[in-house]
Amino acid sequence: MKDMSFEKDIRPYDECGVFGIFNHPQAANLTYLGLYALQHRGQESAGIAASDGCNIARYAGMGKVVDVFNETHLSSLCGNMAIGHNRYSTTGSSYLRNAQPLRAESRLGPIVVAHNGNLVNTPELHREFVNEGRIFQTSVDSEVVIHLMARSKDAEFKDALITALKQIKGAYALLVMNKNALYAVRDPNGFRPLSLAKLGDTYVVASETCAFDIIDAEYIRDIQPGELIEITSEGIKSFFPFEKREESMCVFEYIYFARPDSYIFGQSVHGMRIALGRELAKLHPAKADIVVHIPDSSTAAALGFSLESGIPHEQGMIRNHYIGRTFIEPSQKIRDFGAKIKYNVVRNAVKGKKIVVVDDSIMRGTTMRKIIAMFRNAGATEIHVRISAPPTMFPCYYGIDIPTTKELIAANKPVNEIAEYLGVDSLGYLTVEALLEAVKSSNLKYCTACFDGKYPLKFEDKDNTENLKFGIETSCSGAYY
Repeated sequence: MKDMSFEKDIRPYDECGVFGIFNHPQAANLTYLGLYALQHRGQESAGIAASDGCNIARYAGMGKVVDVFNETHLSSLCGNMAIGHNRYSTTGSSYLRNAQPLRAESRLGPIVVAHNGNLVNTPELHREFVNEGRIFQTSVDSEVVIHLMARSKDAEFKDALITALKQIKGAYALLVMNKNALYAVRDPNGFRPLSLAKLGDTYVVASETCAFDIIDAEYIRDIQPGELIEITSEGIKSFFPFEKREESMCVFEYIYFARPDSYIFGQSVHGMRIALGRELAKLHPAKADIVVHIPDSSTAAALGFSLESGIPHEQGMIRNHYIGRTFIEPSQKIRDFGAKIKYNVVRNAVKGKKIVVVDDSIMRGTTMRKIIAMFRNAGATEIHVRISAPPTMFPCYYGIDIPTTKELIAANKPVNEIAEYLGVDSLGYLTVEALLEAVKSSNLKYCTACFDGKYPLKFEDKDNTENLKFGIETSCSGAYY
């Protein structure tokens, strides 16, 4: 089996998606559907924990939601409250032991945690705990939250959670559950999205609103930066226990990560991407016959470019949606096999034409180079690449798996040399200023650190993005505990 390394080349990756539900007799089943809608946010593992008020059951496995769970698994997850998680690792190895939600027993009772984001002071906290003689069961940063809760002197679960969260730094959209209550909290900077909905008398929390649509829940509002929501049988309560910070929402959620049918940070992702494409057309016009997109996240940006420029938008490339994370390569060597198994050019659409190729980002550039060669071989006479984001020049420490600076092509080559490397007639990126102009309707402040290196949350140990391998781990199909 060959690893699909080209996947890592063409796209950055987000850490995960979270889903929680309170007061529904089919809580686990609806969580399964919610995770299915959030599958794009992580495909390494999936897990669900459910409570019936007396016991908490948990099941997790490696792979996509549809491969991890069956009817037997879901029927064993009894109760009217559940939280679920899809994982893509930015810290910790890709093993079953790291699958979330994490669960632990403590003096506070059971603690169950599902986390989207990345904590930047995990190495310091981990060293402190190891020196105290504590044992870690995983190599994910989220586990330090459980240790901090267990170490606190607070008698109440909520107070222990607040005490723990005041000691961590970084990005987190966090769901925490015990036998009787569900807590949802967003870090004071608001890096990662988290939204609240209702379904009759049921409360639902999710990373994106598309997870509400699949179960017919009604979106109420976003959970605010620095807000902690407590949901119990007595209803819902809101707290703001943390020191206020300047908000810094992840703008890459609009550019690439979120599903276009979602609302995040209170805004339509589809609408924002069209705005990005319009700004791109204003900044870097091109004389061409058609605009084409690299499927699928750049579709709306290409539409925006087309609307602003007046150049027709055509489907010039098809994406194969049925490939897995690994594939068997034939013994006969096929040039650019990795790219070809995922993409194919519509020859009739591009042959003999000048084309504008719109994509959302370029990381290392090697896969884009292969895609451009595919367009050339299909008969495109001119190729002008337009990127609906600024050049990605810096790694992310807040929950996105963006390569290191030495691996990012834009950090090491000027635009003209990147264009030459890709084999294109011209290349244009959005500027940070144009990006912020496109999203200004939200009246929010965004993190643009991967473009300009201006990290909104300072920290000492930037090596924390490396995998924290605390022990030897083994992988299998799934696990209850």
